[in-house]
Amino acid sequence: MQSCILVRSMPCASLSHFCERLFMILYPAIDLKDGNAVRLVRGDMETSSVFNIDPAAQAIEFVQKGCKWLHLVDLNGAFDGEPVNVAQVETILGQTKVPAQLGGGIRDMATIERWLCLGLARVILGTVAVEKPNLVRQAAKKFPNQVAVGIDARNGRVATEGWAKETDVLVTDLARSFEDAGVAAIVYTDINCDGAMQGPNIEATLALAKAVSIPVIASGGISSLQDLIALRDCGANLNGAISGRALYDGAFDLNEALETLNA
Repeated sequence: MQSCILVRSMPCASLSHFCERLFMILYPAIDLKDGNAVRLVRGDMETSSVFNIDPAAQAIEFVQKGCKWLHLVDLNGAFDGEPVNVAQVETILGQTKVPAQLGGGIRDMATIERWLCLGLARVILGTVAVEKPNLVRQAAKKFPNQVAVGIDARNGRVATEGWAKETDVLVTDLARSFEDAGVAAIVYTDINCDGAMQGPNIEATLALAKAVSIPVIASGGISSLQDLIALRDCGANLNGAISGRALYDGAFDLNEALETLNA
């Protein structure tokens, strides 16, 4: 398959360590399950709540409110090990003009190329970062600035396959193993916090960000504007934060959050 080169404009601040980041990015999350935009609680597929039956409309709303990136997750794909919500992602990419990153079910080079050819700015590799680390390295080399590592963890240890399988791998050990791989970012999710609306694990996020030079994106548990401020001021130069349920529930205003993070 012929390699695809990203054609979407990517702000310098959103790239990896090759560019100096000037602000913290807020990534609105759209988690896709059975064609709908949903949110889970602590990664449990049985707890999914549908927030929008039209994911593209949700994406457009986020963009109209000023977001500079979108964070997409193919939840079905994460469990099935292959892309599932492809049509929904294509529609989102066709109707929005900001870069988007996606994770979930990306387990081989062909799938990486497929997603990037559809117009994604970045793919997030989670399970394969543990099971096939060489694939991550090869992809990062082949697609500079377009490959991130997703590290999802419970109690400091990495979980894979849609968070269904727990490993003995420590978060910081996995992150450090990719220091020289050229990955664009690490997306760190504390599963116990995700969707629970009880605040992020700032201590663990800070420890990870200080352990590596790779830009870290925080995910899981953000419930208020104060949580975003706490991440911004945690003592590490985070690339950004991902928020889903808090935005859907109206816990804070997206415009206000964007202004606050970049104040």
